[in-house]
Amino acid sequence: MEKLLEMAGKAADQAEVFSLDGRSSGAGFENAELHDIKADMACGVSLRVIKDGKLGFAHTRNLRDREELVRNALASLAGGVEAGFTLPSPSVPAALKTADHGIEGRGSPDLVAECGRVAGELKSRTAGEIVAEAWVGEQTLRIANTNGLSASVRTTESGVRAGAIFPGSASGIFRLFRSKGFDRMPQPALDEIVWLFNAGVKEVEPEGGRMKVLFMPDAMLALAWRLMHGASAKSAYEKVSPLAGKAGEKAFSSELSVTNDPLDDSLPGARPFDDEGVPSARFRVVDKGVFQGFYNDLNYSHKLGERPTGHGYRTAMWGGDPLELKPTPYLAHLRFEPGKKSLRELAAMMDRGIILCDALGPHSGNIPNGDFSVGVAPGLYVEKGEIKGRVKDAMISGNVYGTLKEVVAVGSELCQSFGGLFPPLLCDGVSVACR
Repeated sequence: MEKLLEMAGKAADQAEVFSLDGRSSGAGFENAELHDIKADMACGVSLRVIKDGKLGFAHTRNLRDREELVRNALASLAGGVEAGFTLPSPSVPAALKTADHGIEGRGSPDLVAECGRVAGELKSRTAGEIVAEAWVGEQTLRIANTNGLSASVRTTESGVRAGAIFPGSASGIFRLFRSKGFDRMPQPALDEIVWLFNAGVKEVEPEGGRMKVLFMPDAMLALAWRLMHGASAKSAYEKVSPLAGKAGEKAFSSELSVTNDPLDDSLPGARPFDDEGVPSARFRVVDKGVFQGFYNDLNYSHKLGERPTGHGYRTAMWGGDPLELKPTPYLAHLRFEPGKKSLRELAAMMDRGIILCDALGPHSGNIPNGDFSVGVAPGLYVEKGEIKGRVKDAMISGNVYGTLKEVVAVGSELCQSFGGLFPPLLCDGVSVACR
């Protein structure tokens, strides 16, 4: 890595080497029976160079020829991508515990046992098709640049995702649990799956209209995706953010607070620095309804003349290979702050509405404008605080900037889901179209 950086530094004004080395194992159950076991190893290097104000980029999975990688990065300068920013100098990152020794030695037998335990309990308590998957892994990331930065971090993670699929359906009730060490899926998560599944076995056909919608953690991506887009410095620079000029203003319900906290090392994935080597810090997006400002990476902090906030990550909304992606502004540790109501209390507050357990097509709608239109996958119909059954062929639509002004209450339990850490969120006046 040092040799590659030295070679690239001689050929460019600035250079950065980003490397990953990771290992993982996984097991999956379908219909409550073992379906597959897998193990993966992944490593590689990517190189960014800046020369004459232009950005070059190349990556490889096998660093056999350093000169070729440098040549490829230099050749990509012809694309004319502007890069007026300066790579970060060394700093003192936060001292975090990002790895857990309890994960060492864990492998397929442990994963199969946990999947079997979870699947067995769900099968005994529901009539659904039971699906479960578990994984364990570790990763070492290192960043070095020609401004003297050399930083590395090792992270560990285990996880379980399990659920029960409704008969004759492709949708079901699922929960995700992730940990730095090797921990079992908590019993309350399994109990919640059982409760919601059994309450939704019966199919019902309610009338549509505007009503309360309880967004469960797995459905929150439909809202979070649009909020992240609007609060990004990239959107502000491109003049497509509805939040432009609203920093410091009350733009949402007072019930809503949203943060990005990469320093919370009680959770897997905590980071002392982002994918550009900029020190991490807790960032408030919304505080009791007040929009706090835009998050950025090195590129867009330069374009907007602001200080870097440490949110440059090599990712995309649907994931992707970090080695193949250039950093972009991203909230990799998003958290909607919890409220005071239990899930059952939130359901009891619904005179008429839908519990949206998951959303089909969270990408549907005009994301820059905040519009969403998603299918229920599944949705449970509630009347006078009681779950009446499961709704089929229904759509929920709205605009995130309007919907998040109508937050009635926020759940007390934070749940891990794709895109962040979310509590259930009860909103009023949401448009629901039923068959």
